Amino acid sequence: MAAAIEARSDVKGWCPGVLRPMQSGDGLIVRVRPRVGAFSLDEARALADLAGRLGNGHIDLTRRANLQIRGVEADALCELQAALGQLGLVDRDAETEAVRNVMVAPLAAAGSDVRRIAMAVEALLASDRRLLDLPTKFGLSIDEGGPVSIASERADICLRAVGDEFAVGLDGREGMRWLGTCAPDAALNVVSTAMHAFLDCAPHRRLRDLPGADLARVQAAVSPLLSKLPSFETIGGRVLGLVQNAVGIAAPFGRLEATQLCRLADLATMADARELHLSPWRTIYVTVRDAAAGRALLDGAEAIGLIVRDDDPVLRIEACPGAPDCTSSSVDARGDARRLAGLASAKGFTGSLHVSGCAKGCARSAPSDLVLVGDGGRYHLIRHATTRGPAERSVDADDLASVFPENAYG
Repeated sequence: MAAAIEARSDVKGWCPGVLRPMQSGDGLIVRVRPRVGAFSLDEARALADLAGRLGNGHIDLTRRANLQIRGVEADALCELQAALGQLGLVDRDAETEAVRNVMVAPLAAAGSDVRRIAMAVEALLASDRRLLDLPTKFGLSIDEGGPVSIASERADICLRAVGDEFAVGLDGREGMRWLGTCAPDAALNVVSTAMHAFLDCAPHRRLRDLPGADLARVQAAVSPLLSKLPSFETIGGRVLGLVQNAVGIAAPFGRLEATQLCRLADLATMADARELHLSPWRTIYVTVRDAAAGRALLDGAEAIGLIVRDDDPVLRIEACPGAPDCTSSSVDARGDARRLAGLASAKGFTGSLHVSGCAKGCARSAPSDLVLVGDGGRYHLIRHATTRGPAERSVDADDLASVFPENAYG
């Protein structure tokens, strides 16, 4: 097991890991990347135990379908890393860990082409040393379509099952461009070719940052490997409750407590599940025995404070941890977001909301109808933009009701 690597808090544009944690206001953040998008129930219980013993018991689900253990003290880091290594959740070095950014369809079954390709891609990222030069935010998604499709979630390279083949998409400044299809057995070569062609260009953070000529070169390297693209839809997204042979369960603002994760694993066991599948919507999917088992699991999850209905008002709000968890924040972003959820419902506001502790906007990069950005203990009010948009005015935390004009949403 590698020795603990010193946490870094002065580096921008990177994501924490097990071997390179990030310092925050409540201690170190340790991000654990699941293998092929899922944790076994035993792994989930172990993670809950470690979060409770070696962290502060707070667990965050991320937009990249990972899990973060918060509040880890420096003197507990080596023990945590060793335990995660025994679970097989640690890569051989921090560089390999940083590039293993693979999102997997949350309803993909064990043994499916989606899971098989994901395993091969993860193995490629660990074995091809040149790929360590990929930017740490460079990501891939491997989707199977259906009601919980992740194909519309932004990734640099996307594979999406279409019939017996996989459509291949590359991200650009205008969004995903679907180039053609390949057989499942050819998917790994296509992904490898695209990543190497990207690295042949001047260094950039993402495919979307490439100049047009460079992006065209990457597309030209991949296109000869593909067949004609059939028509298909990329609709999908988060679905809660019963969905196919599984259930979807969300954590409020992506935050689980260690006790909740342990209890969720126990509830999943009673439903004859084997894994907890993570998703980019901070929602966990669990394949269950039958509809009755699914309903029992949903009832149990709701009883421990998790979200099981699509109409829950909290789901409309994205919020970062805020103070005191994050040193960049001067506001209690999640506490205020909970109050906003009730206010929005009472005022009839049905748009999207984003509460950010600072201008970085870690919880959401896309625009929202209403954005509150913390600064000096107050909020800047922004409409129809990201956290970088122009502020309309400032609002005190005890005057949040004023962001919803009377009768504006009736």
